[in-house]
Amino acid sequence: MIVTDPTKTSGLSTDYNRSYIWTISFVAALGGLLFGYDWVVIGGAESFYEKFFNLTDPNWQGWAMSCALVGCLIGALLSGGLSDKAGRKRLLLLSAFLFAVSSIGTGCAGNFSIFVFWRIVGGVAIGLASNLSPMYIAEVAPAQARGKLVAINQLTIVIGILLAQFINWLIADKVPSGATPQEILQSWNGQTGWRWMFGVTAVPSLLFFTGMWLVPESPRWLAKNGKPAKAREILAKIGGEQYATQALGEINATVASEIRKVNFGDLLAPGMIKVLLLGIVLAVFQQWCGINVIFNYATIIFHNAGYDISDTLKNIAWTGSVNMAFTFVALGLVDRRGRRPLMLFGSMGLAVIYTVMGFCFQNQVKGLPMLLLVLAAIGCYAMSLAPVVWVVISEIFPNRIRGAAMSVCVASLWVACFLLTFTFPKLNHALGAAKTFWIYAGICAAGFVFILMFLPETKGKTLEQIEKELVGGAKAEG
Repeated sequence: MIVTDPTKTSGLSTDYNRSYIWTISFVAALGGLLFGYDWVVIGGAESFYEKFFNLTDPNWQGWAMSCALVGCLIGALLSGGLSDKAGRKRLLLLSAFLFAVSSIGTGCAGNFSIFVFWRIVGGVAIGLASNLSPMYIAEVAPAQARGKLVAINQLTIVIGILLAQFINWLIADKVPSGATPQEILQSWNGQTGWRWMFGVTAVPSLLFFTGMWLVPESPRWLAKNGKPAKAREILAKIGGEQYATQALGEINATVASEIRKVNFGDLLAPGMIKVLLLGIVLAVFQQWCGINVIFNYATIIFHNAGYDISDTLKNIAWTGSVNMAFTFVALGLVDRRGRRPLMLFGSMGLAVIYTVMGFCFQNQVKGLPMLLLVLAAIGCYAMSLAPVVWVVISEIFPNRIRGAAMSVCVASLWVACFLLTFTFPKLNHALGAAKTFWIYAGICAAGFVFILMFLPETKGKTLEQIEKELVGGAKAEG
């Protein structure tokens, strides 16, 4: 068990330049917005591109939905070493560029192979952004506001999700109830509408690309890579001269005795392995808790609950609205209540909701009760596991190897997400919706036990203070 002192918080000044830090955090978090949009837009387009490409086999349907995750894994693995060498800012610029070109490429795809290729390229952009946006924000944020600022990344993710859901709903012409697959294929939705759903991602991608030219490099990366003067300049702009002196002193103290080059083998060093495993398990649990099944396969879930395509698209938009509303709840609680209580609430809450959903599916309960249960699950997730996991894995690793360690955690997250997304059609077909959601309920209950036993509280502490307590404590324990 990893133990820290929950009463010991940072002594650094709390008087910081709020407008500046919030502005650069929002710009970096545009990567989260694109992550959310690109990740969920496929759910609304699924009913149409499947008809266009004649995807009738569950294996091909699962591959179409999950192929982007291969790119996510590639992007996450590349982001660690490359961001430690080239900096966080340059890799975020690359992510923005890939988002733009892949959205246009997917929308113009003439056959399924080209569609898959561009979805994988878009996945690389997601993998880069999902790792680097929260990491960058954590490295520029003052300790007292870090949880809230990193959670902004989750807020932009859910804004992106909501945008995708509403744009899908607005773009799609109303589909008549009982329309045949051939009628759907020949409709504007089946020929053109789904292409616009993907293509409009290019607009926020260009905004993200432009904005990233205007933000500074991470001061912790600059200090680690022999540029203390530039690091001090940025820290002073964030919190003033006294803050810059104190913060730079703490940063230098954690990297002074370390060589510059980072090897992934360093993650297995004494004191690091337990912290790495903590990050990996939390990242995997955030996916295996099952919520992304609701986002990615919403059309199937709502169809099983008795809704037609048009009502389903409207209900999907409702899920995005609830997701955003409860993310604001998380923003207000993560730095006041802490990371651990929110994670415990979320894991147990989802276990209960999924259990009830399973019974509803088993007893063929349809309509409003199922919609309310879906919204309750999304609300519970949005105020707990969704933002807090990103906060925790962005702050528990040492400065020198944060890029590599987060790369491993985020890669694990995308592997877990691929397995979840690819296996749901098979589980749903073989076991039925009821037993499938009971499996997710059991995973959430196991996650509750793990969090209760192993997750320490990190609110209000500097990254350097967390490093001393977690890694130093683990070394002593070892």
